[in-house]
Amino acid sequence: MNSIATASERELGGAASVLVRQRRDHVDLDRMLEKLPQTSGPGRDQLLNRLSRLVFPHAFAEESVLWPTIRRVLPEGEALTLEIEQEHQEINELWTTLERTPDAERDPLLARITTVLREDVRDEEDRLFPMLRERLDDTQLRRLGYAWEAVRRTAPTRPHPVVARRPPGNALAAVPLTVLDRARDVADAGARRVPSRTVRRGLASSSAVLARAAGLVENLPPLTRGEDPSTARSRAGGRS
Repeated sequence: MNSIATASERELGGAASVLVRQRRDHVDLDRMLEKLPQTSGPGRDQLLNRLSRLVFPHAFAEESVLWPTIRRVLPEGEALTLEIEQEHQEINELWTTLERTPDAERDPLLARITTVLREDVRDEEDRLFPMLRERLDDTQLRRLGYAWEAVRRTAPTRPHPVVARRPPGNALAAVPLTVLDRARDVADAGARRVPSRTVRRGLASSSAVLARAAGLVENLPPLTRGEDPSTARSRAGGRS
């Protein structure tokens, strides 16, 4: 198999297989990235919010469930997953910068985010996942799919570049950051919908408080443990 991109569901282990679930998210991602250059203002903000809710839970579930399995069953697994973790780290750092950047200055950041996301998909679909398909049978791929989906549905939805890309740090981060991120998603969605300016300001203020709380949580030392030095980010904001 050269790539899972053109394989049938049956070849990938069935609809519940982790490979089919991954590819389904990749298709949704590509559609959003295609729309991104055509949007601006509130429409762009809404699309970026949808992208964030797709990209970060997807990657978190990969790092928590899928990459440990790949490192166990593939001789090349350590090097291959580390390369993708480095891409994930870059996306986290770029997106964190994006959130602080005025809309008029975001285009170069969005172009780089788009490039890295597409490179990440190709690395997975063309290189990593075909090798995983050779090592695991359909039942094993379906079991991985159920575990990956369970984590994805309960994972943080925002970038957290300080948190480790590997266990135990990312596992410890899951619950507090998920609660904070999803509460922030609700506040931001409300701020876009409600007509009252006063309520919008209140919701925006609540979102900012939640963002600061998440920043404090992700800097807790236990949440950085397990990280490879090449993807570690210091609390000051740069790479260690």
